[in-house]
Amino acid sequence: MLNMIKPFKQTVAILACVAVAGFYFTQTSTAQVKKGKKQPLTTAQWMSGVVKPNCGALKKGLDAGPKSDDDWDKLAMYAAILNESSYVLMADGRCPDGTWAKASTKSLRGGSAGVLKAIDARDVDGAKAAFKQLTSSCAGCHKAHKPKK
Repeated sequence: MLNMIKPFKQTVAILACVAVAGFYFTQTSTAQVKKGKKQPLTTAQWMSGVVKPNCGALKKGLDAGPKSDDDWDKLAMYAAILNESSYVLMADGRCPDGTWAKASTKSLRGGSAGVLKAIDARDVDGAKAAFKQLTSSCAGCHKAHKPKK
């Protein structure tokens, strides 16, 4: 009987270490969703201060239909800022998983690049179609990572 207690205690100790390590890595990953490793800006601040206003302005401008070169230039600026956001959201350890990476690199980056290409061609319909791809990045990532209120 005593011969069985020592292996049992070792197994329990190993399982406890694995559980603690799993908890640590889970919490570290979640924390990276909220803030980068070294930079103070939180993801929520970036979304609220940069992504949301530029996405809204881009949608509003596309819906209104650009009427001048200045209108097109503003739309290009909004799309370029959203494209740059795809890099910021991947920087400084913010990316916790494949859902985030796909949303940032494929949907947001690809969609905003498509919007820029259509804007350069002065193609409103093409820009609107690319904008739909851009905004598809929001739903998938928010479903996985945005806290429920």
